[in-house]
Formats: sequence, structure tokens, C-alpha cells
Amino acid sequence: MSGEFLLIRHAKASGQAPDAPLTAEGQMQAQRLAAQLAQHPITRVVSSPWRRAVDTARPIAQALGLKIETDGRLTERVLSPTDLPHWQTVLRASFAAPALKLPGGESGMGAKARALAALHDARDPHGLTAVFTHGNLLALLLGLDYEGWAGLRNPDVWQFSLDGQASRIPLA
Repeated sequence: MSGEFLLIRHAKASGQAPDAPLTAEGQMQAQRLAAQLAQHPITRVVSSPWRRAVDTARPIAQALGLKIETDGRLTERVLSPTDLPHWQTVLRASFAAPALKLPGGESGMGAKARALAALHDARDPHGLTAVFTHGNLLALLLGLDYEGWAGLRNPDVWQFSLDGQASRIPLA
């Protein structure tokens, strides 16, 4: 497992804003997740700075005595700076056309590139790095299509290596 990652989608949150907290259910999910992740030899915890990701990371970091390092490159992809009434249609199109970029938004290709750069910097060559992030960014890293993204859960955990190999870790 040296040099590999656990890519983790945050627990259930009250909304999509950067400061959206976990719901009561999400807080319980984060505690259960920490108990399950404690069996993995995690040596580093890196998170999106958005509250829901940090709040999901906190229980495992505390249990292992590790500091949470935040990296702004792990924030969720922004399709558009304005609310889109048919955002799922646009998101589906963006999976089919990774270079698609709305005005003021970010392409899937661009989001994946920044996330991969963050992983390269976060990688512990002698250990296992737990990375807490968001659904769309996770789907892009895993190479999922729209349906794969729609099948992600809160939380969701994948073992991942930079060569692109990934496998979902079942959660109780």
C-alpha cells in the first residue's frame, strides 16, 4: 500500500456551499467511517478545505493522531458560478466532453488535472494517504462516467494508485 491513496467522498452534508456542515446523519457517518478506516495503515490525512470534507476527515485524523492537511486543489469542481436550472443535464454533457467549460466554470479535464497535481504532492511514498474530497472530483479521478458519478454514495471510499487502478472499499 505504500504510495497509495484512500479517496474518500465526504459524509452527508446540509448543502453544497463551501461552509455547509455535515447533517446529524453525516456526523454519525463520519464516526462510523473513522472506525472502519482505522484498520488501514493511514500515515497522512489530506482534505479539501471545504467544511464537509474536513468534518468527515476529523474523526479518523483524531483517532490516528494525525494532522489534517488541507489543499484547495481538492475542492469540488464548479460547473458554473451561477445556479443552473438543468445542472444535471450540463453535468452529464461534461462527462461526455471533458473539455466542456461554461463561462466562469471549470472543465472536467481542468478539475482532474488540478486534483492529480494535489495527489502527486500529497502522496506518502512510504505509506497510505487518506484524501477527503467531493463527488464530482472523485468521479473524475476514478474515470467514471455520469452514471458512475450518480452511483457514488456519501461517504464513499476507493483505494487508488496514481497509475489509475481503483477499487471501491465496501462500507458497513
